[in-house]
Amino acid sequence: MKTRHIGTHGPEVSAVGLGCMAMSGTYGPVDDAESIATIHEALERGVTLLDTGDFYGRGHNELLLQEALKGAKRDRVSLRKLFGLNFSQ
Repeated sequence: MKTRHIGTHGPEVSAVGLGCMAMSGTYGPVDDAESIATIHEALERGVTLLDTGDFYGRGHNELLLQEALKGAKRDRVSLRKLFGLNFSQ
């Protein structure tokens, strides 16, 4: 997997990241076990950049990543986190 540095002194991350928004029901029904397996497979293939947001699934995505990255797996990734969108409905 090719890598890139974020900024001049930032971390080195995979050139390909994994967008996790669809894993939290944005586009329809989801299966947490399948989503976690997808994250694990991405890590095994060298993906180290995961994209999440506090509003993906109204917090569900962060809980999903927490479960998927338990233990040493968290040390292997960088999270790109979007925040600040407020669903008032």
